[in-house]
Amino acid sequence: MAVSSTMMPLGTEAPDFALPDPAGQVHSLADVAGAPGLLVMFICNHCPYVQHIRTVLAERTTEWQARGLAVVGVQSNDWEAYPDDSPERMADEARRVGYTFPYLVDESQDVARAYGAACTPDFFLFDGDRRLVYRGRFDASRPRSDVPVTGDELGAAVDAVLAGAAVPGDQLPSMGCSIKWRPGRDPSSQG
Repeated sequence: MAVSSTMMPLGTEAPDFALPDPAGQVHSLADVAGAPGLLVMFICNHCPYVQHIRTVLAERTTEWQARGLAVVGVQSNDWEAYPDDSPERMADEARRVGYTFPYLVDESQDVARAYGAACTPDFFLFDGDRRLVYRGRFDASRPRSDVPVTGDELGAAVDAVLAGAAVPGDQLPSMGCSIKWRPGRDPSSQG
């Protein structure tokens, strides 16, 4: 079932994180302190929405990183229920697709909860002060649509951040597969 992102309020400070990649190296918010912007993406391997954009996502994030943007991908799904999202398969996916950003394992799902991530993909772009300036979709393309994958909507926001300009406020939610919460972890079922 497709769900939309929760659209965290603009201006929110980036929640802290310290997560391992599949090889066990821990990456944290502090590691990117000097970057002019930070993109935190909640993605996974098995979701058709992520599969639909992954080639262009790999290309665009590599370009953005070359321009100074810090980028991390976070995989928060319960991989016991969805083994395609296991850390071993994350490493395979990153190599195969060409992800140059750290692809991190959120086993506890605490980081997804802190960011209010609801779907894959779900994008959160922060400025140099680590204040949220964009949350929403990559572009207007969806699986089985005739709209080409470009990353133009997120790309316009990244361009603005890297230029020190204001990011347009007209932002549309991302849509994708729901985060696959571990039993008892789904924030929507908790008061």
